[in-house]
Amino acid sequence: MKPQIKISFLIIFLLCICSCKTQYFSTPEYGKNDTEKDIRIKKVYNFRTVGNIKNIDGRTLKEGKFYRSGHLSKLKKRSFNEFENLGIKEVIDLRNSKEISKKPDKLPHNIAYKNYSAFEDKGDQLDQAKKMVLKGKVNGSDADQRMVDFYKDYVTENPEMIKKIINEILESDQPVLYHCTAGKDRTGITTALILTILKFDKETIYNEYLLSNNYRKKLVDKRLNLAHDLHFLYPKMDVKVLENLSWVESDYLDAAFSEINKKYGSVDAYIQQVLGISEDKRQEYIHKFTY
Repeated sequence: MKPQIKISFLIIFLLCICSCKTQYFSTPEYGKNDTEKDIRIKKVYNFRTVGNIKNIDGRTLKEGKFYRSGHLSKLKKRSFNEFENLGIKEVIDLRNSKEISKKPDKLPHNIAYKNYSAFEDKGDQLDQAKKMVLKGKVNGSDADQRMVDFYKDYVTENPEMIKKIINEILESDQPVLYHCTAGKDRTGITTALILTILKFDKETIYNEYLLSNNYRKKLVDKRLNLAHDLHFLYPKMDVKVLENLSWVESDYLDAAFSEINKKYGSVDAYIQQVLGISEDKRQEYIHKFTY
């Protein structure tokens, strides 16, 4: 993966670490149609099932087939039963090895765990990114552009791994939970690709993507409101960096799909050439996951 995208991703990762002072916070885009089942599991953020939405042919996505969330490192044993009651049999971790080593998932023993990372941090990229943010060398515009670049590269830099992730989810006969750190970017891209394969329209796909802002609102607001403390330690840090890294935006997903169209001609071509899903297989998936 390119050094630039490595730095971009690692600055995104810093949203869990960094903040600063401001009295004015921008309002993010929120999903307008909250059709997803509200599932609350303690210490797991942005947890939800994708379902109860109609594709372009009027078919409804079955609930309880796809689950998405942030990391599961704080999942408590007392929540295991609730977790298992959802029928989840497999967890796919989209994080890289360094993220996992710091915050490994805590899961019931009877759930299969797999790690498929389309991004791998090597060297001291995280430390470099952190220093850039804390010293004010990354402003809000920089962070926004880095997010755009990350989305563009994520769908094209490691196509074999993206193919493996998508096919693993769609080939499973059991409910699957896939997640990254915050459950919004890598997880959001993965969900958008799955819904595209299952022939949902752009409005529905983007609404589902933006729901991460709805589900993460309390968490992000808390971080922004506590930003005052770190401002005294890192006065040069730009609050817009934290804001841009905390929310998802339509422009980010636009960047991913635009890069796919630029490199492969169309999303349908990407589905066939990169993901290896023929039109017949695509129809098979549609009938498998919708009614």
